[in-house]
Amino acid sequence: MLGTPRTGTLVASAAGISASLAPGLLPRTSVAQALLTALLVLIALGVAGLGRKVLGHWAFDMEARTRRFRSAIVIACCAAAGAALTHAWYWQNRLRAAMEFPPVGVRYWLHWAIGVVAVVVPIVLILRGLRWAARYVGRLRAAALVTATVLACQFALLPAVVNWQRSAFASADAAMDPTVVRPVSYTRSGSPESAVSWASLGAEGRKFVAERGRSVRVYIGMDSAPDLDSRVALAIREIERSGGFERRHLVVMVPTGSGWLDAGAARGLDERFDGDATLVGMQYSQAPSWATFLFARADAERSARALFTGIERHLSGLPHPPKLYVYGQSLGATAGSAIFADDRDESARVCAALWAGPPASAVHRGGATVLANSSDPVVQWSPRLLWRAPDLTGTRHDAPHPMWLPGLSWVQTTADLLSALAPGPGHGHRYGSDQGTALGSC
Repeated sequence: MLGTPRTGTLVASAAGISASLAPGLLPRTSVAQALLTALLVLIALGVAGLGRKVLGHWAFDMEARTRRFRSAIVIACCAAAGAALTHAWYWQNRLRAAMEFPPVGVRYWLHWAIGVVAVVVPIVLILRGLRWAARYVGRLRAAALVTATVLACQFALLPAVVNWQRSAFASADAAMDPTVVRPVSYTRSGSPESAVSWASLGAEGRKFVAERGRSVRVYIGMDSAPDLDSRVALAIREIERSGGFERRHLVVMVPTGSGWLDAGAARGLDERFDGDATLVGMQYSQAPSWATFLFARADAERSARALFTGIERHLSGLPHPPKLYVYGQSLGATAGSAIFADDRDESARVCAALWAGPPASAVHRGGATVLANSSDPVVQWSPRLLWRAPDLTGTRHDAPHPMWLPGLSWVQTTADLLSALAPGPGHGHRYGSDQGTALGSC
């Protein structure tokens, strides 16, 4: 039996609910909001339990000290949670109106409440059961059991999960989409005349070269050559074979983690140069961007630098070389910017550069065009968001932006990362053909 909740439990629950309902950058589903609320309530309950234990060592009985104020505390907690809910309802619908999502109503919040209870109550009961079991078997045995569990996870479960994920990423990259048709034009990698096999391009590379457009499209997959240097050499040979060096403009497009290049950006570049361009991409990972950003960011930067430097060196020997540009979105922007030592180096070596949705403080901005939506959590997220408001200089105001709140804004922006791609182009971490048309000139 759960019994009457303690004062600390009430205050912690109200604090967790209110924090989870603070304004965010993007619309959320009721399930996503329920999970965030449940997580923060559980954290708040844990802090309350720890505080109760510390105060108990000092013989401070919180329940006895606050008993006569209990009714007022209950009313205050309900009022705080109710006010947070009312404002969250209003804020969600403001965001949804700006991004053309349907408004939320009573059903949304009913599903949210059910979801919170369905997550919090079982976890609290399980933790209480574990605490009872620890008392029953004794602290020493409980510590030994926890240690054995941690070691098993570290040396058996974690490696198994990592290997499974690598296998899953590789399988997804190799999978053939029957709707993606192999190109026949000699200006495309993977065509019958290409030295790059259709299968080796990877899932995202095949999509890139199969799309319509008049520009030359060269793409080198992870499986197109055995190592980085040979992939760069193959890219240069492929550009030469397809007539890419004869076009007036050459754009090095740095992909995201999985090798993805935004179709909207490619269309925009085709429009920007009226088809008189060569678009070049080279895959450096089969994992999604978040995994590559956290664990293999150096691979992305090394790949972008090697490809750009190889092309730059080849162009220096041509009598009439095309103008050289660099484009990157998200992790591709970070890797693309890492090619250059600073803003001056960037301006000296390229005609123009464009970064779309770059992670906070991760690119050289001086000589580049930067596209950043004010509702994009990727652009704003960093540990500094805990104690400092985000720098929104140069961002495109596309939706209502919440006031910065210490700590809470970091929590909300972290949660918004999970739905950053949910809106349409122009909102969140989604960008359109202006990624190409906005590229500068020289």
